[in-house]
Amino acid sequence: MSEPSSSAARCLPAVEHSQTHRAAPPSVDEAERQVAARAREHDGFWQASPDMLGVTDGHGVWTRVNPAWERTLGWPPEQILGRTADWLEHPDTAEPMARRLQGQSPSQDTPAFEHRLRARDGTFHLFSWTVVALDGSWFCIARDITEERARETALRDSMDFTRLALAAVSGVGAWTYDVASDRFFCDAAIAEVYGVDTAEAQAGIQRARFLANVHPDDLAALRTTMAGGLVRSGDLELEYRVCHPDGSTRWVLSRGHTYFDAAGRPMRRTGVGIDMTTQRLLEEQLRQSQKMEAVGQLTGGLAHDFNNLLQGVMGPLELVRRLIALHRTQDLERYIGMAMSSAQKAAALTHRLLAFSRRQPLDPKHVDANALVLSLGDLLRRTTGEQVPVELVLDAAPCHTRCDANQLESALLNLSLNARDAMPEGGTLTIQTAHEEIDRKYAATQRGVKPGRYISIAVTDTGEGMPPDVARQAFEPFFTTKPLGQGTGLGLSMVYGFAGQSGGFATLYSHVGLGTTIRIYLPETEGEATTVDAQSEHADLQTGAGETILVVEDDENVRQLLIDLFAECGYVILHATDGPSGLAIIESDARIDLLVSDVGLPGLNGRQMADAARLRRPGLRILFTTGYAELAAVNDGFLAPGMQMITKPFSVEKIVQRVQQMLGTPALRGMSGGNAEE
Repeated sequence: MSEPSSSAARCLPAVEHSQTHRAAPPSVDEAERQVAARAREHDGFWQASPDMLGVTDGHGVWTRVNPAWERTLGWPPEQILGRTADWLEHPDTAEPMARRLQGQSPSQDTPAFEHRLRARDGTFHLFSWTVVALDGSWFCIARDITEERARETALRDSMDFTRLALAAVSGVGAWTYDVASDRFFCDAAIAEVYGVDTAEAQAGIQRARFLANVHPDDLAALRTTMAGGLVRSGDLELEYRVCHPDGSTRWVLSRGHTYFDAAGRPMRRTGVGIDMTTQRLLEEQLRQSQKMEAVGQLTGGLAHDFNNLLQGVMGPLELVRRLIALHRTQDLERYIGMAMSSAQKAAALTHRLLAFSRRQPLDPKHVDANALVLSLGDLLRRTTGEQVPVELVLDAAPCHTRCDANQLESALLNLSLNARDAMPEGGTLTIQTAHEEIDRKYAATQRGVKPGRYISIAVTDTGEGMPPDVARQAFEPFFTTKPLGQGTGLGLSMVYGFAGQSGGFATLYSHVGLGTTIRIYLPETEGEATTVDAQSEHADLQTGAGETILVVEDDENVRQLLIDLFAECGYVILHATDGPSGLAIIESDARIDLLVSDVGLPGLNGRQMADAARLRRPGLRILFTTGYAELAAVNDGFLAPGMQMITKPFSVEKIVQRVQQMLGTPALRGMSGGNAEE
């Protein structure tokens, strides 16, 4: 048996000679000991290696093999050495190893390859071969991958079985995307979900054709996910919609994995598609059921509160009618006051509902939250009483925001009253302002919250606090822990709706025994804050000077009330019941100094009629009245110069004062006649 050369021994263990490179020549005895130690080390690796190691000459004849050959195949070394491996190779071997090696240059390494050899018991083992050329010989390492390939085969069989099983399940199927040909291959189940021809899809269909029915709103996300999986991670999972040719919309959950070649290039993507349509429809039905349940709770709460309020209006009015018939007037004022009080409570309840639904008409202005809170200090202290001292902790810098100042005052007063009620034995109420930055991470965890800079106003009490189940429901409409008849359950929901409608949000933190903090977040703005001058609700009503007012209102009672009220104040009245008839009067030659119109009108809504009126009468002053108008939810952007809005229900004093103020505007006086020249 020939031995490998000394230069080859440096690449393969179990050689008998070794060269040692050293900085300074050791003694002869030391050098011999080093050579002997190195030889024992190499020989130990050669003997213990689990892989088959061997050396052939340039013709593929084995000149040296390690013991792993006998352990793996059962052949002793003497039956292998001096021969090629032809007699061990599988009959189906396309190219015997000896010929493969002879066809290569001994000065170059040969690529790794797989090759089967026969064991002594007649079975064949599959080996992964690595061959290195050195000094005219081949040094070989063979790793037994028989069991590994068996596992892979079993996995493929299992995948094939899975595909068959998926095909038997309605709405679930398998697909494959071949990157090189840019084609999809799928089974009948997937073809049906996507609305493509089954035979065409099984034979391979171009990607553009396969994805043609994907919902336009979801196509970009699907393409992004596919591209991301092909260039980065191999996995994908995405749910999207398919516009089926039968007119239905299908929900598809697609899961897949991308396989890459040795160079890291994507080869194919395989996965499953699951028709989620039935599940999504069931979920929608469940959501609808929950909505109906919530609506039932809402209407039940409304019915309870409004029945009480209506009784407080109808009962006193009936007594007033009876007393008038009996010519008894001494108690009329008391009963009229009772009716007015109940009506005002009903108006407040409706206003809170609109605030919760984010549909209340707002008049946003630049507000300094510090100044507003400071101006409320005395009122809050009188409201909470001596047992609950009020502390104002204001940020050193001005806290400018844009909101309806009156609604913010109402929200803070409401929260302060709630805090007082939560401290029956006394405590401390703190109102604090601050500048806060909401980052994207936090905003992503909250519904409807956008990142940015906010002004926060926190109302904190040291009261009883709320258990978690109560805190979770605190912002829900008609949820209240107060006894029946002592609370509508709309206070916190009004605050929540106002904050959201103003572009912000509200949060609640509470711990039993430690108190509660509710924060209102409003977007921070730049600019000077303004204040709204309050007008007395009981100011003396001045008579008009014969100006003409056009009243357009579809509700007969409200229309007649305005006609009688304005006529009593000395104005000339024109009136219409809807948008088109009101516009016809505007387009006539009649004098009109002020248009008072409801926003929600049949035919043409108030704003549409106003826009048409301004074409004929550019300087016409317009006062909108509204009880609910989605387009008028925020005055900013809805009202043009010379337009104002008043919210129903309004007091007669308030609307007359508004009319007098608008008619007395110097800049507009004389500009609203029958035509533009008047």
